Amino acid sequence: ITMLAAICWMVAACGCARDSESGAMRWRLVYEETFDKPLPGRDVAWVRDEHGDDSPWHVSPFDDDGEYFQVLGGVDFRRQLASFHTYRKRYPLGHDGWLTVELAARDRDKDGKPETPPSFTQATLPGGRTIGHIVEPDHHGGVIIRNTRALPKRYRIEMTLVTLNFGGSRYEQWNYDGLINGYLPGGAKTRHPWPWGGSEEFSRPYDKWYDVRGDNGFYYLAIMDYPNPAPHNNVLMHLHRKVVMDSYHVPDKRAYFETCNPANGRYFISHDNSVNMMFFEPLHPKNGPGKGETGAMMETECGVAYGGEAGRRSVIAAVQLVPELMPKQTYRFAIERDATGYTMEIRGHFRFVGHQTYRYRRDFVQDGRAIWHYNQTPDEYDGSFDATWTLRGPFGRHVIEHIWPAESAYPDYFIIGDPHTNYYEGTASIDDLRLYVPAD
Repeated sequence: ITMLAAICWMVAACGCARDSESGAMRWRLVYEETFDKPLPGRDVAWVRDEHGDDSPWHVSPFDDDGEYFQVLGGVDFRRQLASFHTYRKRYPLGHDGWLTVELAARDRDKDGKPETPPSFTQATLPGGRTIGHIVEPDHHGGVIIRNTRALPKRYRIEMTLVTLNFGGSRYEQWNYDGLINGYLPGGAKTRHPWPWGGSEEFSRPYDKWYDVRGDNGFYYLAIMDYPNPAPHNNVLMHLHRKVVMDSYHVPDKRAYFETCNPANGRYFISHDNSVNMMFFEPLHPKNGPGKGETGAMMETECGVAYGGEAGRRSVIAAVQLVPELMPKQTYRFAIERDATGYTMEIRGHFRFVGHQTYRYRRDFVQDGRAIWHYNQTPDEYDGSFDATWTLRGPFGRHVIEHIWPAESAYPDYFIIGDPHTNYYEGTASIDDLRLYVPAD
């Protein structure tokens, strides 16, 4: 039985169908989670991830113990990775278990109990509204909500963001409520043990690694290219995204981050409470201490930009949230997949323009550029964008002969939350998570 057929059967069986319209499409609701019932996570035990190809959380050469880090760091990397244990928790949620919650945490003293683990629980706002509440007190944790079974060929997934405190400024102040860009101030907070690209950090003690307090963020909604996503190092997560709506809050106004002002169609240098709406395409790896890259294709009210091109910024955000207005004002995020492409949509109150809805769509292949691993089945793709990636480092190289071969297939899985186990810290609340299929 196909996933789509199973969903349609569920609609008929439970009587939960409801129509919705977006763009030119009409959608029928098949699953909805409003977090009105207590969540089961507290009764689920933490399990150590032993890593390796046999791990239930194994993905690719960019795994937490993967070949990418082996060729970059060698024995020093293995020593750093062995300095702690990773523990994970996984449990189903919602009607028919259509959702899965994935959590990860670090056990530094290896006593079998992770320190300051993240959580996903039910909470109640003033006025009685129940929500799903993410709490991540340590950036070495991670928590995401995802679909349990592969998404159907055509779908609309949407959720409401009710509160957000994963960095960014409030009333033009980056440090507020005793936090530094959303991080607790005490002690060292570094990206140990997973740097991006060649790094001398592998030989350094934990507190001499890159400090992450200048980088915080949150994934509102993203589509990944592999089954059963879970929190991992940020390198892995960056290389397995098809499309994403996320935030990356950077207070130092780095020149390679810009945001579009929808009111006048002009870019300005900032990545503060900004929402990235990015379609990803394959790029070849860089030489030296190399890495495979996926490039961002960004469509905003300021035009179309491609990350990494001469004269273009690496990341251009589409809009800026106004988190001071939450939870009275909320934001609605949605991703659609139709027969020929993906659409990203955001609705809410934005800086400069007030309450608006923005939708951006790209074909699977548009202007000669393909959305990374768009094909859910082998018959949707002919191998045209295949290549070889060679990951080079001081301790050898690792060759990926085919990054996107013919006869491949990449089912769609969405994620919401923080998928990085070496970046990001804070709290957020979500509600009204819904999956639709075409009504006709």
